Amino acid sequence: MGGVWWAASRGRRAAPAWACALLLALLPACPPAAATDGAPAWTLELERRLQAIDAALDGGDIGVYVLHLERGESYAYRAEEPWYLASGVKVPVAIAVMRAVEAGTLALDTPVTLRESDYVDGAGATNTHPPGTRLPVSYLLEQMIVYSDNTASDLLIRTVGLEQVNAVAADLIDARIRITTLADVRRLAYGQFHPGAGGLTAQDLLALQRSPAGQARVNRLAELLAVTPNEFMQPDLRGAFEAYYATHVNSATLVDYGRMLATLAEGRALGAGGTAYLLDLMARVQTGRQRIRAGLPAQAGFAHKTGTQYRRTCDLGIARMPGAAGRDARVVIAACVRGTGTAAGERALRRVGAAVTASGGFVDVPPRPTVSPAQPATP
Repeated sequence: MGGVWWAASRGRRAAPAWACALLLALLPACPPAAATDGAPAWTLELERRLQAIDAALDGGDIGVYVLHLERGESYAYRAEEPWYLASGVKVPVAIAVMRAVEAGTLALDTPVTLRESDYVDGAGATNTHPPGTRLPVSYLLEQMIVYSDNTASDLLIRTVGLEQVNAVAADLIDARIRITTLADVRRLAYGQFHPGAGGLTAQDLLALQRSPAGQARVNRLAELLAVTPNEFMQPDLRGAFEAYYATHVNSATLVDYGRMLATLAEGRALGAGGTAYLLDLMARVQTGRQRIRAGLPAQAGFAHKTGTQYRRTCDLGIARMPGAAGRDARVVIAACVRGTGTAAGERALRRVGAAVTASGGFVDVPPRPTVSPAQPATP
């Protein structure tokens, strides 16, 4: 890729939600502000719009990283902090699988046997198959990426090895990242209540998912562990999941994750065939239709992966906007919302997509890269 990685200043809350919203309502069609201190003009306009989105979140926060691949310009809004990726970790899982395919140690038609211990709650069709079913790697990849199937993900992790998945993540994202199986996500989160949760079986996890979220699920967990809720270390699901997120497992900065997406988009994570195969799967994602993609222009393509967990919502991908003379603009957008429910998170992400568009993030203009004052990452 030409150019270098550049970043504008990290956004900060500077005005109440109503003031920001009024400003945007009064000036919806104004052109991006002129460049100041050498920062690309689109980043100044984007920061203004992201501040309004952030201020409108009641008790929540957004993190956004945007990178224009052709211009080599980027913008980070609270993106240097660690963010819980949820199912965003499935992209490095897929890269690990495709690298094994490219190395010849695995093939897309290699069958993987579904075991009774493999089942994880969540979307996708893998759980509809009985134990003993042999499912091809290609089917599992499609279920994992397109439908965010957790059971398919854990089958693929078992096939290539968790160590290899983390080696890929260390290579492409951050050496400190630690990815776990999707089943262990549940065990680690419930483990914030009681250490006995580490022994929960696949059937236990499915039973917990069938219990309504809230106190009923907490009570069901106590039954499965043969303890009383009074023995739990956390008062409720919110406390348990926040304690789990604080461990930074399955987390990374959006800057690092966005750079992984750029590496994938430019064919440096996989060979040409593997790159095309994975980006095609990401372009067919069926989850998160009301997130970033809903805020992009109709003609834009978006190869992405969504992530959803308790009070965490993410959308991470590469947008492609057709340009003149075949010069498409490719823009990485990696964004997450924390501290809100899924509906509010999706609304904020949709507004992020619209903000990137309105700020001129896709406009084909000569680059003016500049480094703005860096903000320290939250420990």
